[in-house]
Amino acid sequence: MTKMCQAWASGQGQPRHESQFATQQEQYHSPEYHSYSFDLPANIKKPARKMVQEEMTQRVKSLEQRLKNMQGLAGQKSVAFKVLCMFPDVHLPPGFKTPKFEKYGGHGDPIAHLKRYCNQLRGVGRNEELLMAYFGESLTGVASECFMDQDTSRWYVWDDMAHAFVKQFQYNIDIAPDRISLSNLNKKPTECFSEYAIKWREQVARVKPPMDDHELITVFLQAQEPDYFQNMMSAVGKSFSKAIKIGEMVENGLKTGKIICQAVLKAATQAVQIESDNFSGTNEMDEEIMMTSGSRRGPRRMSQRYGQPRLFSNNSLEHYYPP
Repeated sequence: MTKMCQAWASGQGQPRHESQFATQQEQYHSPEYHSYSFDLPANIKKPARKMVQEEMTQRVKSLEQRLKNMQGLAGQKSVAFKVLCMFPDVHLPPGFKTPKFEKYGGHGDPIAHLKRYCNQLRGVGRNEELLMAYFGESLTGVASECFMDQDTSRWYVWDDMAHAFVKQFQYNIDIAPDRISLSNLNKKPTECFSEYAIKWREQVARVKPPMDDHELITVFLQAQEPDYFQNMMSAVGKSFSKAIKIGEMVENGLKTGKIICQAVLKAATQAVQIESDNFSGTNEMDEEIMMTSGSRRGPRRMSQRYGQPRLFSNNSLEHYYPP
């Protein structure tokens, strides 16, 4: 303590303890001191630089994968499950078995197909997500392709999807056959009568409102050609199956010649009429030629026989008229 006071009095300042001075020197020359003093900024910047490098690496890999997908899959954006699956968050209930759906290919009434589909999945009626997820399984052909191209983000409930489906195939309802179109649906020359009748009856099922049996037979007879129409009048008041039997009998009669075909009869009548007209024209032409030639010779002959004065021996003029 006395030394400290003397040193302070002589202007040398407060003396330091040797042990304290040695400790500071050791701390200064130690690697931990220099590492803390000079390496601290580098340790702070190193994690940020590493994150930037990793992010750049991930971006490069993502671009490479996109190029591979475009080259190998003809422009397909991704083959990930969440991208390909239209309803990736729908979970199947325990024990659920996918029914065998009746396929819809874009032809026919879309509302009728919705009814069939809902009847097949009536056990999961409250799970609208499941109804929407499995609806694609009931489609085929053009209908399936159109369904896969739809934006499912606009479908929140079943009604949204059902309305979009009906709107897509509404033209099938608009062009549905009616009574007038059925009366104009004639039999083709290449098909037999039974095939034609079955095809005609299938179209009747699409008519709204439905036709009763009497109206069905009436419209069916109106659609027949003259050969069948005049020989199938006995089908009035009978069932459609009986009408088909009568039509097949008429078809057989036309083939065997037991029933005269109206077209053949008309052609034969026209041929006879043409021949008659030609014969009549030939006679008229002959008469005209005879009259023309007679008119040229007639006056000269008449002048010699009638009304010409003749000179007799007594030099008197007399008119000669033959007896």
